[in-house]
Amino acid sequence: MANLIIDIGNTRIKAALFNQEALLWERAYEDLAHAKKDFISLQFQYCLISSVRWTQEELRKEFQFDFLFLTHETAFPIQNLYASPKTLGLDRIAAAVGAWSKSEGSPVLAIDLGSCITYELVTELGQYLGGAISPGLRMRAKAMNQFTARLPLIELNQKPTELYGNTTVQCMQIGIWSGVQHEIVGQINAYQQEFPQLKVFVCGGDAQSFDSLVKDHIFVVQNLVLFGLNAILNHNVE
Repeated sequence: MANLIIDIGNTRIKAALFNQEALLWERAYEDLAHAKKDFISLQFQYCLISSVRWTQEELRKEFQFDFLFLTHETAFPIQNLYASPKTLGLDRIAAAVGAWSKSEGSPVLAIDLGSCITYELVTELGQYLGGAISPGLRMRAKAMNQFTARLPLIELNQKPTELYGNTTVQCMQIGIWSGVQHEIVGQINAYQQEFPQLKVFVCGGDAQSFDSLVKDHIFVVQNLVLFGLNAILNHNVE
C-alpha cells in the first residue's frame, strides 16, 4: 500500500512516498505547479495533505485524486491530552506522532528545531501531554538586533567551534548556538527525571547542526513530521 504525504508550509511544499511505514522517496518544491507534475506520475493508494497555505476546498480544485485533509478533527493514533487541542499546531502533533511511531513502546520527546524550538512529550501509553516552545536560532538573533541599540543582525550559517569569542559577532554566535544546545540538553535531562526510559527524536532545519547530541537514546530524524503524517494516514485507513 503506497501513501503519498504532502506537507504544505508557508514557503515550501514537502512530499514523501511511503510503502506502509517505509519511506520510498522524499522531495521538496518551491511551488505547487512543479509538485503537481510529479504527483501525476506517481502510483499510490492513499494520500494525506497538511496545509497552512491553502484550504481543503482550494486544493480539491487543484488535484484530481482523493486525499485526507489534516484538521484537528482528524483521528490520531495517540491520545491528545492537551488542554486546548484546537490551538495545538498540526505540525506539533505530527512530530509527536512521528516520534511515537518510532518509540517501540517507550515514552518519547520530539524536538523540532525550526523558527521556534518545540518539545512534544508522549507517554509509553501513547498519551500526548504537551511540551514547551522557545525561540529558535534566528529568532534569537533577530531579537538581540531589534531590542538593543548596537548589536548587529548576525548570520548563523555555521555552528562555532570556539568556546568563547573575541569579537561581538563571535560572542553573539557562540551565545546563541551554545545557548540552544544547553537548553536542549537541560530539557532532555529534566524530562528524563520523570521518564527514565525516554527516547528523544530531533528534527527540523537545524537538526543536523546538533548531531553531537546523538546518543543511544537520542536520534536525529529530519523528516520526522512526514513520518508522523504517514502514521496518521495509516491510522485512518486501517
